[in-house]
Amino acid sequence: MSKKNALIVWGGWEGHQPESVANFLGEILTQEGFAVTISPTLDSFADEDLVFAQNLLVPVITMSEITNEQFEPVRKAVAEHGIGMAGCHGGMCDAFRGNTEWQFMTGSQWVAHPGNDSVKYRININGAVSHEITAGLPDFEVESEQYYLHVDPGVNILATCDFPAPGVEGPHTENPCKMPQIYTKMYGKGRVFYNALGHQCSVLEAEVPKELMRRGMLWAAK
Repeated sequence: MSKKNALIVWGGWEGHQPESVANFLGEILTQEGFAVTISPTLDSFADEDLVFAQNLLVPVITMSEITNEQFEPVRKAVAEHGIGMAGCHGGMCDAFRGNTEWQFMTGSQWVAHPGNDSVKYRININGAVSHEITAGLPDFEVESEQYYLHVDPGVNILATCDFPAPGVEGPHTENPCKMPQIYTKMYGKGRVFYNALGHQCSVLEAEVPKELMRRGMLWAAK
């Protein structure tokens, strides 16, 4: 069986520790037998030969801008070539606020995190959905940013949290809801996986979040 390839591109807002997260996800994929390329420049996405040679694309880029020359190879890779995409937190779904097709491809867009960092809340695995990414995994507690997302209604929701967390005040907390936190979707021929956790690399290093990222990346890469 030939080795699979993964391209991880990191950058944007340093507060999300993009280099550390990129290296952490790269280590997981390397342990799973992937040949991993980690790049600190969006120009890597403009290289069609590089992008189309991958099985998996992992963006780790928050609050940045992407040119059409950088975006189009990624769009084609996922939609037309069936190359998977996986990511977490703002590194995937608060990456390019001005590119609505990116939001369509990835399935959601961050809009708020009332209470900021250190909010304590519970991730609830969706027991109504049978999926290899969440099979056998328990609900778990996190202390981090609780993302409020505008979410594509067509995604396959694998886990949610109760929004807002107890005692939190701020944008939209007057409208309590079940907020999707982990989901999959299809974009053309390609599989897409997203995990809203990951404000700091340490959040992903915990046992269940790490396993979710491992399984999610492997699922997307199939």
